[in-house]
Amino acid sequence: MLDIRQLHYFVAVAEDEHVGRAAERLHISQSPLSRQIAQLEEKLGLTLFERSQQRIRLTVDGRTFLEETKAFLTHAKRLESLARRLGQGDEGGLCIGYMENAMHSGVLPTALRKLQEDRPDVHIALYNYQSAEQLTGLRQRSLDIALVCEPPAADDPELEAAQVLNDPMLLAMPESHPLVTSKRLTPDDLAAQKWIGVMHKAGEERHDNFIAACASAGFAPNIALEATEPLAALGLVAAGLGMTMVQQSLKHQAPDGVVLREVSWFSYRSALWAAWHRVNLRPLVEHFRKTLVSSSAMLTTVPAQTLRAKGTALT
Repeated sequence: MLDIRQLHYFVAVAEDEHVGRAAERLHISQSPLSRQIAQLEEKLGLTLFERSQQRIRLTVDGRTFLEETKAFLTHAKRLESLARRLGQGDEGGLCIGYMENAMHSGVLPTALRKLQEDRPDVHIALYNYQSAEQLTGLRQRSLDIALVCEPPAADDPELEAAQVLNDPMLLAMPESHPLVTSKRLTPDDLAAQKWIGVMHKAGEERHDNFIAACASAGFAPNIALEATEPLAALGLVAAGLGMTMVQQSLKHQAPDGVVLREVSWFSYRSALWAAWHRVNLRPLVEHFRKTLVSSSAMLTTVPAQTLRAKGTALT
């Protein structure tokens, strides 16, 4: 049986690549630390470090073992936290990963409000991670639910997912822009404009999908500025620096000076999935999963029209 204390020692030495510094960080003497690492290697039948007079470095096997050890210790820490929360009677609480779109769209706040109405004493921890990090968290059981822009594969042996948002996009323009009064927009109209791109934290794939959708619609956006999230892009639009596309669920958050308009021939949508582990050990996780899916179904979009910020419709 592996000794968790030795695993913590191993991680410290691997991260510092120096027994002395690791010993200082762990508040133990160098000699006992060296013995613990040697005992771990003997127990495993594996050489974890290459040793020289100048430094200590992980072997190839050691690097692989380090990643697995970190995952194991993360799960062990979560199990300890789970046990404490179970003892307090709140079913272990929930650890939820999310993308910014889950907040902007109202999917996550709506579900959390409903959960707190049903279970007011449940402890909730939120983690703003990219999709890949969230799926890793589900596999390591450090997250209970993930809200991601790309779901796990349909044949994933560990994870399941359900789509909770499929948000149409609206064109955002400065209210003084000549195209605001145009009855019909064409791809050539949009190709001739300065655009504000949104390079989401989710990474390049989402951005590339948007560019591909523009190409499919018949235009290539001339991106003059880039923002890291859509609300920042809307602020740049309000300043008259260009136009952008944002999810329809953000219509109420557009600042003054922005006009939002549907482009019926532009088919790209902003999607969001809830993902979870197939092995569900706690009723609370299943309860929140159902709450999330049902709450998202109630989030409706208004009929498409040309909107000024603050809800004034254009005729």
